[in-house]
Amino acid sequence: MEGTIPAPPGPDGPPPRVRRKAARWAAGLLLALVSGPLLCRACDVDGVTPVPQLLAFLPWLLAPAGAALVLAAGTRWAAGCAWGLAAVLGTLYFLPPYAAGGAAATGPEVARLRILTANLEFGEATPALLEALRRERPDLVSVQECSPEECAPALDRPQVRAAYPYRIVVGGGRAQGSALLSRFPLEPDGSVPGTLAMPRALVRVAGARLLFQVVHPMPPVAGGVELWRTELGRVRAMAAARGEAPTVIAGDFNASQDHAAFRAVLDTGVRDSAAALGRSRTPTWPSLTAPPLGAQIDHVLLSPALAPRHARFLDLAGTDHRGLVVDAVLHG
Repeated sequence: MEGTIPAPPGPDGPPPRVRRKAARWAAGLLLALVSGPLLCRACDVDGVTPVPQLLAFLPWLLAPAGAALVLAAGTRWAAGCAWGLAAVLGTLYFLPPYAAGGAAATGPEVARLRILTANLEFGEATPALLEALRRERPDLVSVQECSPEECAPALDRPQVRAAYPYRIVVGGGRAQGSALLSRFPLEPDGSVPGTLAMPRALVRVAGARLLFQVVHPMPPVAGGVELWRTELGRVRAMAAARGEAPTVIAGDFNASQDHAAFRAVLDTGVRDSAAALGRSRTPTWPSLTAPPLGAQIDHVLLSPALAPRHARFLDLAGTDHRGLVVDAVLHG
C-alpha cells in the first residue's frame, strides 16, 4: 500500500508547516498570558493569582502582545492577528492616567507643604532616608518598614527630633514598623487596621486640621491576594470617611493604577499626585530595574483642598523602593 512519505527535515530545520504551527502555538500562549489581565482590567476586578501580579506591570504587556501579533501575521493566522491587535489596542487604551479624584480647590493659599514617602526595606535604607530628610527638608514624612533596630533609634537622634519634633513611630517588627514625622503639631488619630502598621494623625497646619495617613497594606503575593484586597479596602473606607478635612494618604500601597482595589481608593475623591502631574507611569519598584522597568506602587494621594505642584522620585540606597517627594499647596 502506497502512502505519502513526509519529506525529511532540510538543513535549515523543520519544514515550513511545522515552523508555522509552532509559531501559532507561541502566539496563542503569549496572547493567553496577556488576555487574562486585560479582561480583568476591563471588568474592573483584580482576579486571582497570577492576574494581580501581572496587572502591576500592565504597560509591559505590550511586549508579548506585540510579539504575538507579529507571529500571527507572519503565519497568516487571521484569528491570531485579530486577537493580537485587540490585545495591543486594549493595553494602549489603559495606559493613560486613571481619571478620578475631585476638582482642585481654588480658594486662597494657606500653606505650602513638602511630603515624602519612603519604604526602607526592613530599615536597611535608614541612612539614605536621613540624608533625604537633610537634603529635601519635607514637612510631612511617611515611613514604611521602619525597623526597631535601625530606623526607630535613628529617628530619635537629637538632630532629627529638632527638625521633626512631632512624630508617631509604631510597630514591632522589621517590616511591620511605620513612622509619621511632622514639622507641625499633631495628635494621633488612630490607624487603619492591618498586618503592617498604618498610623494616622491630625496635623495642625496654619490653623487648619490636616489628616495624614500612612499606608502599607500587605502585598498581593500568591496566597495573600485576599488579605491585600481586604487591607486596601480598609484604606478605601478611611478615605471615604475622611469628611471635609484636607487629607494626605501616603505610602507603599503595593498597588498600581491598574489594580481595581487602588482605583476604588481614588474613587473616594482623592487624587494621585504623580498622575495629576503627568508621571503616573514612573516606576517606584523594584529599584533594581526602575525607572526603565517596574511598577508605580508608592503614592501620595491628596484631597481636593491640596493641589500638587511638583513630584520627583528619589533613589535610596538599601531599599527595593524609590522614594517620592511631592510639593503641594494647601488652599483654604
